[in-house]
Amino acid sequence: MTGTAADGSPRIEPSTRVLLHGLAVRRDRDEWIVGRMATRTFVALPAAGARAVELLGAGLSVARTAWTLCDETGEEFDVADFVGDLAALGFVARIGDVPVPDGEPPRASLPWLRPRHARFALHPALPVLAGALLAAAVAVLIRRPALLPGYRDLLWSPHGGLVLLTGAAAGWALLLAHELAHLVTARAAGVPGRMRLGTRLQFLVMQTDISGIELAPLRHRLTAYLAGIALDLSVASALVLLLAGTDPGATAHRLLSAALLLALLPLPFQLMVFTRTDLYFVLQDLTGCRDLYGDGLAYARYAVRRAVRSPRPGPAGGTGDPSARLPAHERRAVRLYSVVLAAGTVVCLAFMAAVTLPADVTLLVRAARGLGPGHGLAGSADSAAVLIVLGGVNVLWAVTRWRDHRSRRSAGTA
Repeated sequence: MTGTAADGSPRIEPSTRVLLHGLAVRRDRDEWIVGRMATRTFVALPAAGARAVELLGAGLSVARTAWTLCDETGEEFDVADFVGDLAALGFVARIGDVPVPDGEPPRASLPWLRPRHARFALHPALPVLAGALLAAAVAVLIRRPALLPGYRDLLWSPHGGLVLLTGAAAGWALLLAHELAHLVTARAAGVPGRMRLGTRLQFLVMQTDISGIELAPLRHRLTAYLAGIALDLSVASALVLLLAGTDPGATAHRLLSAALLLALLPLPFQLMVFTRTDLYFVLQDLTGCRDLYGDGLAYARYAVRRAVRSPRPGPAGGTGDPSARLPAHERRAVRLYSVVLAAGTVVCLAFMAAVTLPADVTLLVRAARGLGPGHGLAGSADSAAVLIVLGGVNVLWAVTRWRDHRSRRSAGTA
């Protein structure tokens, strides 16, 4: 029998045995990634921590687990506290004979989609096919460079409202397909995944949470991270091949050119790794960092404070450098990334203040003035389209930003 502590939690004694939920484990350099897929909760543990999880999962008591670890490593471990930490993470189903309350698992997008349905997304032949399609498109463009679209190709119709509406519809369709590629690939690896709207600085984005992919093999992880970019390139490549077979003066050619430009436009954004794009997660994985963005942001703030005034003393008389606690390989990556993060953020926000915001305000004011009987049906329709599309995107950005801010506050995070 297991008693309870004063706060109602199960008492952990030397003789206590625990029942763990189904946990997945993967070695990563000098650490082990341990997680529970159902709740998408994961933690990096040293070898001794992973061994403790193994021993507890095999049914050993707290005391027996501590004795075994001491015998194997020559060091003593507080296994009782470790069990408490595992319980707080939601990894423990029962302590002794006392069940541990379990939270509601996060909802997954498209729950009917099973790993067996999406298995094709991880087939080794798929990247080969995508690469062959891209190579064919590049060969066509080398022979016919005039097929490359310019910004004028977006203006395929004299009716600006129609151009804006169709462009927005096509852009959001491509964005949805991009995120579905992440979701399907992650689901093939057994990761639930969830799609939702989010913000990155001044950008409204759709994002897919594929927490749990950390436990997959490297090829599966990189495939899941790069699936969206691969889809964008495949769509663009297919459009190039279709363009090559159409008459340059035909409406179909103009529409295909506009669609090609819309498919290519998101690709430069992926280089903005300071906004946690797909390439950011590739970079984080390959550098072995646990939280490249969070650690980079913390170091950038520290560097700014140090530049404007003397840094505050850290623990044990240290300088307060948040990267000092990281392993050497992570520390180098975090410090380099912090430079990219700070510079990229400043440039993006400056561009928004100097270009994007004034342009949006000007277009919205003009659209509002273009409404009414004195501007004709076509003019009013164009103005209404601008207000709906451009105004709607800005309102949606503000609502999403506020929702995320409120969620972080309720979770107690910055």
